Amino acid sequence: MKLRRILTTTTALLCAGSASGLTIRGAVEGGGDDLRVAGFVVSPFGQVTEEVSSVPVEGGRFVLELPTTAPTARAQVDLTPQNVTWPGVIDPVSVSTQARVAEMKFFVYRDLNRNGRRDEGEALRDVMPNVDRATLFVAWVNTDVTVKASKGYEATLKRGWNALIVDVGRAVRVQPFSDSTVVTVRLAR
Repeated sequence: MKLRRILTTTTALLCAGSASGLTIRGAVEGGGDDLRVAGFVVSPFGQVTEEVSSVPVEGGRFVLELPTTAPTARAQVDLTPQNVTWPGVIDPVSVSTQARVAEMKFFVYRDLNRNGRRDEGEALRDVMPNVDRATLFVAWVNTDVTVKASKGYEATLKRGWNALIVDVGRAVRVQPFSDSTVVTVRLAR
């Protein structure tokens, strides 16, 4: 009976830890009806590697759900002080432990044929979701890790997808993102 209780508790904890993905709600200013918001994993040099998720903009709003699954192995890189080019990070950089990371950036594109996915002729436009003056940063890591840098930068990431609000001023303030937070994506016409 005791073993059964332990197994039931362990199973419940494992399911609870992987059941929920990350949800990002936002508003798009200056877009059209055929616009989609997409999250793509990028290399430390900003090159698009793979699409994580995309959704249509409806009535100027979007709800982007990130999967609970990890990005492909080819989209992941070793997390080292040399390849942390995240918003607000200024040398010197330290990483608390060895980890694999996949940085996600936001893009918009016009779904010209309205098929619900990006095709070759549909240009990607890099955008920065903001919360007031701060920037939304999203990354996946394979283990818990803390990244520290100049001006008080300290980001604690838990295994899986993480979203952080980064406010850069005289000091850098990093705060956890809440699913209830609404980001803004501004597009110039």
